[in-house]
Amino acid sequence: MSDALTSPATDPSIEEPPFTVRRPTERTFHGDTFVDDYEWLRSKEDPEVVAHLEAQNSWTLARQEHLAPLRQTLFDEIKGRTLETDLSVPSRDGDWWYYARTVEGQQYPIHARYPVAGPDDWTPRLLEPGEPVPGEQVLLDQNAEAAGHDFFALGSLDVSDDGTRLLYAVDTAGDERYTLRVRDLATGEDLRDEVPDTAPGALFAPDGEHIFYLTVDEAWRPWRVWRHRLGTPGTEDVVVFEEPDERYWVGAGLSRSKKYLQIELGSKVTSESWLLESDNPTGEFRVVWPRRDGVEYTVEHAVLPAADGTGRDVLLILHNKDALNFELVSSPVPAPGETVAPEAADVVVPHSESVRLEGVSASERYLVLYYRREAISRSAVLLLEAGPDTLDRQGAWDFQEISFGQPLESVGAGVGVWEQPNLKAGYTSFVTPQSLYLYDVASGERVLLKQQPVLGGYDAGDYDQRREWAVAEDGTRVPISLVWRKDKVRFGDGSGSVGDATSADGVGGPAEPAPLLLYGYGAYEYSIDPYFSVPRLSLLDRGVVFAVAHVRGGGEMGRAWYDDGKLAAKRNTFTDFVACGRHLVGSGWTAPDRLIADGGSAGGLLVGAAANLAPELFAGVLAGVPFVDALTSMLDPTLPLTVTEWDEWGNPLDDPEVYGYMRSYSPYENVADDASGYPRILATTSFNDTRVLYVEPAKWVARLQAAGAPAMLKIEMSAGHGGVSGRYSAWEQIAFEHAWVLDVLGLVHR
Repeated sequence: MSDALTSPATDPSIEEPPFTVRRPTERTFHGDTFVDDYEWLRSKEDPEVVAHLEAQNSWTLARQEHLAPLRQTLFDEIKGRTLETDLSVPSRDGDWWYYARTVEGQQYPIHARYPVAGPDDWTPRLLEPGEPVPGEQVLLDQNAEAAGHDFFALGSLDVSDDGTRLLYAVDTAGDERYTLRVRDLATGEDLRDEVPDTAPGALFAPDGEHIFYLTVDEAWRPWRVWRHRLGTPGTEDVVVFEEPDERYWVGAGLSRSKKYLQIELGSKVTSESWLLESDNPTGEFRVVWPRRDGVEYTVEHAVLPAADGTGRDVLLILHNKDALNFELVSSPVPAPGETVAPEAADVVVPHSESVRLEGVSASERYLVLYYRREAISRSAVLLLEAGPDTLDRQGAWDFQEISFGQPLESVGAGVGVWEQPNLKAGYTSFVTPQSLYLYDVASGERVLLKQQPVLGGYDAGDYDQRREWAVAEDGTRVPISLVWRKDKVRFGDGSGSVGDATSADGVGGPAEPAPLLLYGYGAYEYSIDPYFSVPRLSLLDRGVVFAVAHVRGGGEMGRAWYDDGKLAAKRNTFTDFVACGRHLVGSGWTAPDRLIADGGSAGGLLVGAAANLAPELFAGVLAGVPFVDALTSMLDPTLPLTVTEWDEWGNPLDDPEVYGYMRSYSPYENVADDASGYPRILATTSFNDTRVLYVEPAKWVARLQAAGAPAMLKIEMSAGHGGVSGRYSAWEQIAFEHAWVLDVLGLVHR
């Protein structure tokens, strides 16, 4: 019998949770009336609401008090494996090498730079942690900026082209409203220029005198781009772009060539780009390709070699018009008053049913293509010096894939500044710490610059990873990634390995069911690629298997995979996750009393729905900032994000079919009247979250508790959607969640 069945957290003698008063509110749409007993918890400024949330928090902490020693142990393990005084690999921009460093005992990074040795200095210096960096200039010490604040986040960071000024923006509440400031790097003093309530993503124009920044509307949607001239009052700032359509978010940037300022806007299904020559920052932006509903595209400026030996300015446009998985075309830069017609452009990477193109980056010497094949993200490079004939032939661009030879890996090639002759290739897997290589584009030679340090004698050979495939209820094969420690999980032959790491049919699970944490997300075409995690080692070393269910709604298997898990196909996301859980149980990897579902934000919606669909399948559900009251949110266009989200979930306000469909799966509305058979549930949230409001998990937990479910709520009163700020505070939060996981699995004393 699992120890979890007799742990203090399930002892019936423990007092009941704080009583949540029922104040029925009727919500009627399309002839359906839903009685919401807990909508009153939405009144954030009401002292009674705050008191109730604090009472729930206190009760949760009291119920978990017996885990305090384990939490401390887990925190110490994370801390003990982390090189606390460390540096990033420097990146060159102009006459400086830029990097960030951390110091033991300090929560936040310090941003700094040192001068280049000369114009041909393109290899970063290997900096030793804790040793003085010759010529170092500190640009921004986040620890100093965060002093006196419970929360701190950086939203913008940019240095002017001449290297004399720093632009930065900070949030000290967690509500993602940033105050923009400019610092004179010669004196270290901030200028009088200050702009409150900006969105992330401010930048300098190349002249160093103009700043472009964004502001949000009442629904927290970035919708205006402003231009500010240094030394002038904010009242003179100019709106250079405004998007009235509430479905679209707006962003601003600078092409890597620094020739064009760019404005990009997009809904969940449509996008549009605007350009302005950067040497004329007060000019008018012009549209590249007028938006067409359902067509998405991105634009990258490149200079291709021409037959006469000169450079040829083009726009590389990645788009999905009549190309579900996108295609890449090359088009001349349109003159003022003209626009691009991608249908008439040269197709340089054609559409493929099996490859999802995701992006392209250009430098002076090479191009990098980002794509996804067989549920794995990949990068490939094309040397522009290959000759103009090669690049002039339609469809003949031959990118060379960068691979590290592992069946489950994540490879990302980072393009630096425009003039950089080489690139950095990042590589990781579930068992390989983050590794950064200097990659010679011409020869393919790679040199390891840095691998994420893991203290305490970490050996990747002690762990194994593989891919399994579950079969969904409609017959679709759904990939599952798994990682475990070999000497903790034994198989029929006595080993801790199952051989082929990507076997399509699987070879069965361990000799006996293992405790397993099953993570899922499944929304916005976001893919969960193989990644290394120091905190996860504490679970693996105690015998827990970690698995990722790559369910529909994500992007792992291409655009169709995403389309089959959104709007009127959203239920596939939830049934895929349940199918993955049942596959892992049926193949012997785990058992229902040893299986925990884990998901955050839209993944919280996933695990909340799974708890309603198959409560008997899970011993626990860990839901972080969970989007569990989705229908209520999508019915209120005044809430942050609602209108922009209609392309993802549907518009239940105007469409009765969408309303009925969402009503059938939204976790809050579908909690069983008798939820005493539900798994143990821990929901975490933040009071100042602007993306998934605290009220969603607060209402959900209240309804679960009233129906008899063993549910708890932990809320951070000074944090945002990403949780607490600062690395030590984040480790404490992880330790709290992992201690709860180990308690549910009966592994507290391992």
